[in-house]
Amino acid sequence: MQRLRVRFKRGEEIKFISHLDIMRLWERAFHRAQISLAYSEGFSPHPRLSLAAPLQVGVTSEAELMDIFITNFVSPHWFAGAVSQQLPSGIEILMVQPVGLYLASLQSQVRHAEYRVEVEKAEGPEDIESAISGLLSLERLPWHHLRDTGKRSYDLRALIDDLWLIDWYRSYGTLGMRLRCNGGGSGRPEQVALALGFSRHPQSIHRTKLIFAA
Repeated sequence: MQRLRVRFKRGEEIKFISHLDIMRLWERAFHRAQISLAYSEGFSPHPRLSLAAPLQVGVTSEAELMDIFITNFVSPHWFAGAVSQQLPSGIEILMVQPVGLYLASLQSQVRHAEYRVEVEKAEGPEDIESAISGLLSLERLPWHHLRDTGKRSYDLRALIDDLWLIDWYRSYGTLGMRLRCNGGGSGRPEQVALALGFSRHPQSIHRTKLIFAA
């Protein structure tokens, strides 16, 4: 058995596809590329592949990571070529490398995610810098948002590791965000933008990096 780690990007064409549909997309691509997937044991076997941190709908990324277990040994180069031919526009394999079979799962290692967030506001960069400083100086920031299952309350500040202004032109700008992304909770860039005073939903949200435990 072999365990391969795949880094890939998700573009505009598929940013509204759900996590479940993305996994189905990968399974179809592996099947068509004749990749021999390993399956879990038990009453309901399923392919042994998993993402480090599922991406929310509407977000693009250049930093997605997935581990896949296969029953035979192949070269990473051959794997990338064979599978890439079966992928739709908007998803691209950037790297494939073998990793140890018994390493901890990707999900258990992720600690933070970094984002590039495009926003709009009439105020200038000085006001944005002030809002960022003010938010980062808080010890707590009680927050809530509505889900299908009802209202969820939490401390938004605890999910924010760092914020910074990348650039600003007239009323448009780009923010950098490093947000918590683990089993204890995950920061949502649009919620952080709202806390900074951006009433409109970000024009785009792009994940640039996943940060693992040291």
